[in-house]
Amino acid sequence: MSGQPPGPALIRRPRWQRALRAVVVVALTALVVTVLVRRWGDVRPLLARLSVAVLAGSLLSVSAGMLGSFLAWRSLLTDFGYRLPLTGGMRVWFLGNLAKYVPGSVWQAVAQTELARDYRVPRRASAAALIVSMLVGVGTGALVALLTLPFVEPEALHRYWWVLLSLPVAAVVLWPPALNWIIDRLLRLARREPLAVPASLGGMLRAVGWDLLSWLGFGAHVWLLARALGVHHPALFLQATGAFAAAWCVGFLIVFAPAGGGARELALVLLLAPTVPTASAWVIALVSRLEFTIGDLGWGGAALLAERRRLRREPEPAARSSSAGDGSRR
Repeated sequence: MSGQPPGPALIRRPRWQRALRAVVVVALTALVVTVLVRRWGDVRPLLARLSVAVLAGSLLSVSAGMLGSFLAWRSLLTDFGYRLPLTGGMRVWFLGNLAKYVPGSVWQAVAQTELARDYRVPRRASAAALIVSMLVGVGTGALVALLTLPFVEPEALHRYWWVLLSLPVAAVVLWPPALNWIIDRLLRLARREPLAVPASLGGMLRAVGWDLLSWLGFGAHVWLLARALGVHHPALFLQATGAFAAAWCVGFLIVFAPAGGGARELALVLLLAPTVPTASAWVIALVSRLEFTIGDLGWGGAALLAERRRLRREPEPAARSSSAGDGSRR
């Protein structure tokens, strides 16, 4: 079993795949830019209607949603037997998340597994926690969309039925006996040791609960922006939450686009269409993307500073956390 970190040679794609990915990214970017240029005359006046208070509240909601996603991942890693200190976990999660803006679907995993090694977490455990957290995110996102969008736009389910297919798949895969069997087989194929502690139903339910709370935060940021732009539909919060959850799933499943860029914005505009004017929906999509970028950078910086302060107070944290490397649950 090799102890070397995965290098570029292990994840290098064939030339045709890299070319196809570049074409998809350029096409999505060009489509978004083209639409914005055509509608800039309508979009620009609407931007001025977003006050500092609205933008701050929306950004706070995004940040709260991001915190929920982190806590879902941390609960899964704890369930696998490796409980990180809060600031250490934030450092691994939020700094590793910045790698998702790099084209390619593996850099986030590479970054997080390498950062987790600072806390003596084996790559197999940190990689499993990341992958399962993504599955939980897609599954809960599809569930939220399924429960909320019909109250606003039943046709949305027909348009994005393929996203909702991820719900039953996620439900089966995330059932602990099935999940543990899959992880064990994958680790055997990779000639890696099995996880020290298998996933439990309690750990999975905690992750699902945190992710469901995160969708409320993400929905709130869309709702605040829409209300500031003059939309007052009685089911607006349901639509905002379901639309963003479905759009996030679309962006996640379009793996060619870094952080779902372009795909998520287009899907969000279409899903908000029943009650939100197109120009306003584009403002929401653009401001949302900006706030998510600020949130990623802000949480990453805050996590780095908080962990440095903790390490200054505790000169030898590795000795304290070494018990986490022996496979014990706590």
